[in-house]
Amino acid sequence: MKFAKLHGAGNDFVVVDGSEEKIPEQKLPQVAKHICDRHFGIGADGLILVLPSKVANFKMRIFNPDGSEAEMCGNGVRVFAKYVYDLKMHEDTIMTVETLAGIKTLKLNTAGGKVQSVRVDMGEPKLLRSEIPMRGTPGTKVIAEPLRVGGKKIEVTCVSMGNPHCVTFVDGVDHYPVEKMGPLIENHPSFPARTNVEFVEVLNPEEIKVRTWERGAGETLACGTGSCAAVVAGYLNEKTSRRVTVHLRGGDLFIEWAGNNRLFMTGPAEEVFEGNINIDI
Repeated sequence: MKFAKLHGAGNDFVVVDGSEEKIPEQKLPQVAKHICDRHFGIGADGLILVLPSKVANFKMRIFNPDGSEAEMCGNGVRVFAKYVYDLKMHEDTIMTVETLAGIKTLKLNTAGGKVQSVRVDMGEPKLLRSEIPMRGTPGTKVIAEPLRVGGKKIEVTCVSMGNPHCVTFVDGVDHYPVEKMGPLIENHPSFPARTNVEFVEVLNPEEIKVRTWERGAGETLACGTGSCAAVVAGYLNEKTSRRVTVHLRGGDLFIEWAGNNRLFMTGPAEEVFEGNINIDI
């Protein structure tokens, strides 16, 4: 199977042209687990398939290292765009991509025929408890709500960016026990579909530092949808402005929550290598 390895701010993915490499539907979880394994496979935070679409230029499917399918991934859709454009599968610097979270519109910033960075219209955040989803009083929003986790009470703000996010503000995020608290929150009974978790340290109204525990993947070096959720939560809690640079362990993303309620994310996309892998399917 031919593949390419790419990353967006350290969030790394194996990208496969699903039109050329036919993987049986029932085998996709197993293939994703093998490919993403950092010891016995290629190693990645996710497997991305490039597929044709009837409603957009292309369709993206993304699978987590545990074999589960994700609705959307901000860093993933940027590397998806780079893969497609750099291989001349698409020649316009405007691209639409069908995802399980809807159609995303991307603006590609290029140099020398290669994508350097991508600005993504991430759509509107959803704030109602039922939209996240999160158990509790129907029709309410989850803003600075107490949640008991591991014997401690923390405050959380929850946002859906097409996938669920639970944001909590902390001091000294570099030393926060993300590896302990992350899985406890991800699998908390309040979240019937589990959740991604963002641990956010506010540096100033225009800058935040974020560590993300991704549902089905563990801690990753960056998360695009999570960065958007963190900025929404920051503004709703009167901690940040609507235009914020997000410092992640793998690099920086710039997030703007525009007046029309849509979120725009700008960040890098880089190829690491390409190759072939033997997969028993």
